[in-house]
Amino acid sequence: MTIQHTDLFPEMGAGGYTRIDGTVEFWSRVNALLPQAATVLDLGAGRGQFMDDPVAFRRDLHDLKPRCARLIGLDVDEAVLENTAVHEAMVIEGSGAFPIGTGSVDMVVSDWTFEHVDRPETTAREIDRVLRPGGWVCARTPRKWGAIGIPTRLTPNRLHAPILRTLQPDKKVEDTFPTAYRLNSRSALKCYFPRHRFSHHVYEYESEPAYFGSSRAAMRAGMVLTKVIPRAASSTLMIFIQKSPSAGEGA
Repeated sequence: MTIQHTDLFPEMGAGGYTRIDGTVEFWSRVNALLPQAATVLDLGAGRGQFMDDPVAFRRDLHDLKPRCARLIGLDVDEAVLENTAVHEAMVIEGSGAFPIGTGSVDMVVSDWTFEHVDRPETTAREIDRVLRPGGWVCARTPRKWGAIGIPTRLTPNRLHAPILRTLQPDKKVEDTFPTAYRLNSRSALKCYFPRHRFSHHVYEYESEPAYFGSSRAAMRAGMVLTKVIPRAASSTLMIFIQKSPSAGEGA
């Protein structure tokens, strides 16, 4: 969602993004970790909706294609086959296995996807399998116990689309998917990416409360809320997990 309230965020006049923009935060760190001539797997790449972002700086941060030797888009949705922001696109079939060779990628990126994973043991095992030793898993997801995660989990999936149409009218129906919330807490990450194989560099983050919609009053209330809640209760998890250089192939 594009934030419109420049009275709340006057810095938007200098570049088009806020000082607490979560997309800039996440993709800046991804770029800092990106090896030269890397093979990258974009897990949950979808149709490449980030290309609709009107802010060029933010869109370019996300666009890894020019900086990768090989960028693979992978998704359960066949819409990924139309994604022009990747070098090649593949679909995950029923078994959940990734159609990618073992130890073949340097980095796995996954933006707003972990909350949709309903078989975390399969997804984590496949990430481990395809990721080379020393490679990175970079993911952004709502926290299971955060201000987005709690109300979302309390709301039936069938109601997500109509609610989002009210709160975020610029979000397309094809970009709304059922949530599971099984791979977006620190405890789940430690379980499925164990410490003996991965080092965890995970932190909570609170960006502008875009989920409050276009209402200025609601946005102001959301900003007040973000200032009073503790960092540990923030809405978003920024996940940066490195596979041990000495780790063997995944199970």
